[in-house]
Amino acid sequence: QTPPPALDSPLAAWLRAPRPEAEPGIWRCGHVPRPPEDPDRVRTRVLVLGALGTALGGWLFWRLLWEGYLGWYWQWPAAVLIPKSWAKTPDLYIFAAKTYFWIVKLAIAAFCYRLGRWGEVLRRLGRWLTKERPSPVGAPLRPSRQPAPPPHADPARWAHLRAAGAVQAADRLTAELYAGRLSDVDYARIDRAWQAARHHPQQQAAFTEAVLRDGAAAFAHGSGARDLPVRTAQHDLVAGQVRVGVAADVDRNPWDYRTASIAVGPGVLGTSMVAVGPPMLVGRLLRPVVESLGLHALADAASMIVVTAGSTAPLAPDAAFDVVVRPGDPTSTHGLDLYGGSTDPDEAAGNLAEALVGDQVALLPGGDSRRAATVLAQLLGPFAAVHQRCPTVRELRDLLEGTGPTLDELRHAVARAGATAQARDLDAFARQLSQPVVGLLAERIALLDRPAFDGFFAADPAGTAGTGYRPFSLAALHHPLRVRIDLPERGHAVASRIIARLVLAQFLDSAARARTGRFSGLVMTDATQVITPQSLRGIQRLHGHAGVVFGLPTLTDVPDHLRAPLLGAVGCRAAAAGCSPWDGEHFASAWGLEWVETRTVTAHERIADEPLTRAMHQLKKFTSGKAVTRESVTVRREQRQRWSASDLANEVPPGHAVISMTTVTGDRTPPILTKIAE
Repeated sequence: QTPPPALDSPLAAWLRAPRPEAEPGIWRCGHVPRPPEDPDRVRTRVLVLGALGTALGGWLFWRLLWEGYLGWYWQWPAAVLIPKSWAKTPDLYIFAAKTYFWIVKLAIAAFCYRLGRWGEVLRRLGRWLTKERPSPVGAPLRPSRQPAPPPHADPARWAHLRAAGAVQAADRLTAELYAGRLSDVDYARIDRAWQAARHHPQQQAAFTEAVLRDGAAAFAHGSGARDLPVRTAQHDLVAGQVRVGVAADVDRNPWDYRTASIAVGPGVLGTSMVAVGPPMLVGRLLRPVVESLGLHALADAASMIVVTAGSTAPLAPDAAFDVVVRPGDPTSTHGLDLYGGSTDPDEAAGNLAEALVGDQVALLPGGDSRRAATVLAQLLGPFAAVHQRCPTVRELRDLLEGTGPTLDELRHAVARAGATAQARDLDAFARQLSQPVVGLLAERIALLDRPAFDGFFAADPAGTAGTGYRPFSLAALHHPLRVRIDLPERGHAVASRIIARLVLAQFLDSAARARTGRFSGLVMTDATQVITPQSLRGIQRLHGHAGVVFGLPTLTDVPDHLRAPLLGAVGCRAAAAGCSPWDGEHFASAWGLEWVETRTVTAHERIADEPLTRAMHQLKKFTSGKAVTRESVTVRREQRQRWSASDLANEVPPGHAVISMTTVTGDRTPPILTKIAE
């Protein structure tokens, strides 16, 4: 095998980069922990100005001495120490005089060096010059000229495969890496395949055979794609992180986080996330998340669904997705399964009821959608028992409206089939036809029974004949799919909200059951009128192997009684610049209080008893316009909000967001002021 060249490849440098343990949310690739905080540390700007000031003062002092403006007394030691006989030898005398002058210069320089703390200035300058600069966003690490580690300890030469005996596969992959045919996605995908096969000898043989046959393209994604068409963020598939910004160097941020790159990954997104603020800034925060989930899907480690408004710019191009669903668009190639591929009528009824009336639960009995789910189950169960499928949108609308022969035909068909339990359900439904919940369901399902959606919500391929739509079901989440759903916000605003709630309900139901070892992520760029009590309960049941990311222009788009529960249900919260004070109140309550040390300075006017002192005080008051005072300082510890509503609304700089995170293991970060990467 040809040894690696002296100048290593960028991918090898990325694999060999140190990834030390760090606080949650810190970008680990190449991270250098900050030294412990020095309470007496002077800011660099103040330190440099002081050093320059002392240098200037020392130079002026020497010039005044040299020109004689301060007298000639400083030359007296030279006159005493230099023997008078040396005056007869001019060269020797001049050498001694110059030596004395240089000693005085060095003494002044040493004094200014200590006074101006030039040693600390030079140390900080050295650290700044030798500090590793972060690579541009999306760029790989720079190649390293350091000698490569031995093969048994070199991740770029697949040391873990060699240790397990798969030497041939390791040699082939190493050659692919140094030939430039192996990417970071290929490395993550093949390594995941190896982790699944390493404990089974037969699977190890199949793994080696696939690698020797296909090289870097082994175990490729079903779409054949091995990378995204474009990247705008820095990704580290070894640590599973994506860089979203840099923590600001301000006193509000904890010492360990200041100037550190902030990153998220499945270990953080598994607790779900909500980002509130202007759509443009929230989009900049969510775009790296979408890219990261897409790369993990190509590496067979995740599945992803992105729900966006069709009228807004997508977070990623169409080529970055396997399926693009556009409800109401005749050019869409895929439709949406109204029942999420569920074979249980009760389960399908619950998800559909959540989508149709989840935003109106305050008007429904029980305060949630369970009553509506019961009504739908009384229709779906008998229909599925007779037809072996769920009804189409048109059929379901006719059944809910109770008009025409549809309901009678279903009753006769159930009777002929001898399904007595389903017959009782139909009788119970008939008795509730006059109830408001049935009328609301019929009104909402009619919004999906529009000509623009004709054939779009069919549940089986036979129902899509002639429409050109291929049904997509969220039951396919056990595959590493990349899906984007563009909602028709402009022409069908209410229907768009119904579809968004339907996708969320089906995702939560499918993700709660999935046990594939892959992470499932749902990103909703605008979750307006989507959050419901049932969806919040579903988010809390995801157990860390799936997560939902909500983007919101404002929390007022969430029902008032759900705003605090929403921030309590998710582990990651982000308040972007431009957040209103009303939204800030909820974030301030969620982030809680902290102990701080406050200093209170009180000024008291000094009252003099002696006439001379009183006269001096009057003279100072006359010249300065202020009375003579003395100050008293009181230091105490008290609890204050980490970020108040006013701070979030007025003190977050443009392009920044305050972000807090929680990992699936329970580790938490304080709210961190972060500059969002552009």
